[in-house]
Amino acid sequence: MQKLLGCCAALVLSTSPAQADTVAAAVAANFSAPMQAIAPLFAQATGHEAQLSFGATGKFYAQINNGAPFDVLLSADSSTPSKLAAEKKAVATSQITYAQGQLLLWSAQPGYVDGAGVVLKTGTWKHLALANPKLAPYGAAGQEVLQQLGVDATGRTVLGENIAQTYQFVASGNAQLGFVAASQVMKDGQLQSGSAWVIPQALYSPIRQDAIVLEHGRNNPAAQALLDYLQTPAARAIMQAYGYR
Repeated sequence: MQKLLGCCAALVLSTSPAQADTVAAAVAANFSAPMQAIAPLFAQATGHEAQLSFGATGKFYAQINNGAPFDVLLSADSSTPSKLAAEKKAVATSQITYAQGQLLLWSAQPGYVDGAGVVLKTGTWKHLALANPKLAPYGAAGQEVLQQLGVDATGRTVLGENIAQTYQFVASGNAQLGFVAASQVMKDGQLQSGSAWVIPQALYSPIRQDAIVLEHGRNNPAAQALLDYLQTPAARAIMQAYGYR
C-alpha cells in the first residue's frame, strides 16, 4: 500500500509541471500598472506564469516581424493585432478587445492643468510631452486633440518613444505637461498626483486595445489562458480601477 501511495505521489509531482506553462507577453506600455497587478492573480488562478515585456506597440510589431518569441500581444490599438493576423503572424480567431484607453492632459505640478484644458491654448508652457504618434496610439490620440483644438505645438513637442517615457518627461519636469494614459496617474478613480484634464472622448478616436495570440504561442495553453483571464471580473475590476473603460 505504501508503495502504491508513493507511486501516486510521484505521478502527481511529475505531471504538475506539465500542466503549468509560461506565456511571454508583449504588453503596451500604457497597460504596465494594471498588468503587473493582474499577472499574480492570473498565476494563482491558472497555475501559468506570465513573463511581461512592456513597450510601444509599433516597436513590438517590428520585433514580432523579426522573429521575437512572444506568445501574445496586448496592443494599445486594434489595428496592429488585426494586421498581424492578416500577415499570418497571429491567430485571427483569438483576437479580443480587452480594454478601452482614456487620454489625459497631465502636469506633475498641482493646479497647473485646469479641468477644461484651457492651459493648452493660454498657458506659458515651453514643452509638451507626446508619445511618438508613429509608434504609440496614445501619441496619435494626443495629436488628434491638438488638431481638434487648433493648438500649434510646433517646436515645443517632446516625443517619447512610448507612453511610459512620455510620462517620465512630465514627471521629471522636463516637460510642463503632456498627454498620458489615465492608468499612469489615476487609481480607484482618483488622480494620484499633479493636475489633469480628462479629455472628452469626442476629441480623439476611441483607443480600443486588442490582444491576440501570436503564432509563437499557438500551441501554448498559457497564451489563450491569459486572454481568457483578461475577460474575467477580477481582471476587469483592476482595469476599471486604473481608468480603463
